[in-house]
Amino acid sequence: MTQTEWLPVPGIRLAAVEAGIKKANRKDLVVLELSEDSRVSGIFTLNRFCAAPVQVAKSRLATGAPRYLMINTGYANAGTGKKGMENCLASCRLLADAAGCAEDQILPYSTGVIGEQFPLPAFATGLPKALAELDEHHWGRASEGIMTTDTYPKLTSRRVEIDGVPITVTGMAKGSGMIKPNMATMLGFIATDAPIAKPLLDQWVKALADKSFNRVTVDGDTSTNDACMLISTAAAEMPEIQALDDHSQVLYQALESVFVELAQALVRDGEGATKFVSITVAGAASESDARIVAETIAHSPLVKTALFASDPNWGRILAAIGRAPIASLDVDKVNVWLDDLLLVEQGGVADSYEEAKGAAVMAQPEISISADLASGDAECTVWTCDFSYDYVKINAEYRT
Repeated sequence: MTQTEWLPVPGIRLAAVEAGIKKANRKDLVVLELSEDSRVSGIFTLNRFCAAPVQVAKSRLATGAPRYLMINTGYANAGTGKKGMENCLASCRLLADAAGCAEDQILPYSTGVIGEQFPLPAFATGLPKALAELDEHHWGRASEGIMTTDTYPKLTSRRVEIDGVPITVTGMAKGSGMIKPNMATMLGFIATDAPIAKPLLDQWVKALADKSFNRVTVDGDTSTNDACMLISTAAAEMPEIQALDDHSQVLYQALESVFVELAQALVRDGEGATKFVSITVAGAASESDARIVAETIAHSPLVKTALFASDPNWGRILAAIGRAPIASLDVDKVNVWLDDLLLVEQGGVADSYEEAKGAAVMAQPEISISADLASGDAECTVWTCDFSYDYVKINAEYRT
């Protein structure tokens, strides 16, 4: 989304500065300032080697009223032990002192290399600069400042009305590799000025992430630093929203649209990706079964390399379906399609299938794979990408 298309959210000011945390001449320190009436909900990685900022943000989110979100790139501050936690808390203290708020009102987020300590002096010089540049129109700069291996910023907005009151939803995310979120994405921040009650905000962030960020995979790796935050500044002059009903449905749909667009953007910008792939499994005994089968296909390196090669090697898809860890599967009932082209019928190659037509579908930049298990009525869709030579190159050279 271009800078003229996204919308500022009343109650939020942002800044992104070049603090020199790891590399010169790049935005690497981002601050979000929230108005006093704001409420924040979030979900975090389930990786047990979760980073120091994840531990701090989770703890403070459960007990406090956040006023500032601080994001650094370059260093993940994961696997850094006691010193990493000390650095995280010290960086929060630097921002709290400069902003004149309590330390527990700072929520920290980090992304970058695991296992290396970040330089506190960069925060000491960068944070005052960030506070001086806070502005509600700096979403574009902030979305650039949270990137690591991303090739472009991920930012989008929606505008809706509730009883004639205009409501804004704007969100940004970062992520390109180490993407198989086990909660949300690597980093995502979605905000609205609608006044949403905190208990409802807690419910919505989980439900929305499950429909979006929890349905994407680039490489099957769950990051140590994943965080997805939903912010309500309550700046819009309207009664507080306390339930999902006919009144609030339009807002929920706008939020879902933003979550899904950002989640899909992570896949479209997957490291070295050349193709965007939707995988839908239907006819499953349960939604859990459908999701497990869809993710097994999406995670398969053999399927993903075939996609890169534009090779309609449908045997790799069948093999992935067959090894999916679900309780039962009647392989003689399975049908598989590439877009609208029937590949597999009742467990074997379809009589109507032609290799040339399969190759033509696989050569497209956007592809859908659909499977019907004929075991029930449940279905699930996940989004993924191919594996290219560049994926290996990017990750082989990540620290150089």
